[in-house]
Amino acid sequence: MAQVVIRNLNKKFDEVHAVKDVNLDIRDKEFMVFVGPSGCGKTTTLRMIAGLESVTSGQILIGERVVNDLPPMDRDIAMVFQNYALYPHMSVYDNMAFGLKMRKFDREEIRRRVHEAADILGIRDYLHRKPRQLSGGQRQRVALGRAIVRHPQVFLFDEPLSNLDAKLRVQMRVELKKLHERLGTTAVYVTHDQVEAMTLGDRVVVMRDGVVQQVGEPLELYNRPANLFVAGFLGSPAMNFSRVRVAAANGGLRIENEGLRLAVPPPLAGRVGRYVGRELTFGIRPEDLRIATEADPRDLSFEAVVEVVERLGSETLLDLSVGADTMVAAVEPDAPARVRGRLRLAVNPERMHFFDPATETAV
Repeated sequence: MAQVVIRNLNKKFDEVHAVKDVNLDIRDKEFMVFVGPSGCGKTTTLRMIAGLESVTSGQILIGERVVNDLPPMDRDIAMVFQNYALYPHMSVYDNMAFGLKMRKFDREEIRRRVHEAADILGIRDYLHRKPRQLSGGQRQRVALGRAIVRHPQVFLFDEPLSNLDAKLRVQMRVELKKLHERLGTTAVYVTHDQVEAMTLGDRVVVMRDGVVQQVGEPLELYNRPANLFVAGFLGSPAMNFSRVRVAAANGGLRIENEGLRLAVPPPLAGRVGRYVGRELTFGIRPEDLRIATEADPRDLSFEAVVEVVERLGSETLLDLSVGADTMVAAVEPDAPARVRGRLRLAVNPERMHFFDPATETAV
């Protein structure tokens, strides 16, 4: 097992600066997830760790070794690809055994490792089959098995679940998490799916345009996003944003625009106070809005017009018009809401977020 250390890592493709000054310490036995939109540099970073892309500048260490100039086979890593990359003419057994045969492992040791991995993944009965005779989930298990038999220091996963249907993705997420707990091997996982990132990662790296935006545990990123991008990227439905002006009122502070007039909770006043007379971006997650009651303070609620009602069984999503803005509220399943009706929504004051509109950093 080994830690992976990345120092000042850069990658340029001609004039395109794909990865910019990435610095990370991936701990021994940690499951680290890279997440971000397409083109953000996450897969390029993974491929540099694997040795499939050259490093423009910076260092990558696996364990105590600088591996920049080592070929992939000498880095003691195993990679699982999005498209499985199985040999169609080989059986499952031979696909799993191929890498060990190329490294001249003893036949009995190969058999032992393949059967051990097949038992872990529940594919012992498929060892004689060809990949075309398997479902997508079974092929993904074979690809995982081929990596497991290597007993590598680090597993690298490049969007391995993206070709599976939604139900199977959920099942495989659970299996991957259980597998990591069982094997105790360092894992680096790339995905564009923020649900995968939140459920799988011990820590998550959020990237945008080649730059690391924030690194932290999933709930840390969700509850305390460092900037507007992280706040909007993590969470489904996404966080609501509204441009507001900060004003002094009745010995405290409030934020206001065409549709909102809300008090700033005292714990946040110290940070927001320097923006009096200026604009801020206000953020609130859909689950932190609820239909107001008579007991809710008027200065922590607002009027909205219901545009769309989405009843999902476990909750109801309301698409709202709030002045010139649109918002989404996740409320109770039987919420009394109708299209074009007016509702008053209460805000959870402990879950209000503010961002500087110029720098987009959290206030």
